[in-house]
Amino acid sequence: MNGEIEAEIVTALIAVRERAYAPYSHHPVGALVIGESGARYAGANVEVAHYKGLCAEASAIAALVSAGERELREVYVIGPGAHLCTPCGDCRQRIREFATPATRIRVVDAEGRLLRDYDMEALLPDSFGPENLAPEHLSR
Repeated sequence: MNGEIEAEIVTALIAVRERAYAPYSHHPVGALVIGESGARYAGANVEVAHYKGLCAEASAIAALVSAGERELREVYVIGPGAHLCTPCGDCRQRIREFATPATRIRVVDAEGRLLRDYDMEALLPDSFGPENLAPEHLSR
């Protein structure tokens, strides 16, 4: 992908970020995930008055799961500025739940230019995932 993000993805990211509901932080975020089928799911952050809103990544992952998919091929995140807008800790764990070693997590600037490209190990080193709950890993 050498630093270029597909124009359709950039357009979708900017559009979903523009639909974010961020009246408290004024920090709109958009996310787009690609499932194992190749289908794309977008999500925006949705804030609420008690500050326990929904992150854009969580919104996009919820759409993926609601469509019956269970695997992330790619994750894209866009914030409002030139700075990195990486997934929060909760979203890193959400991504981990549906990621594979091949999953790519890409963070772009407000214009859709690639800032960072992560694999799961770089995004959440030594993570805890579903396999850690397999019977052979549980002590009795």
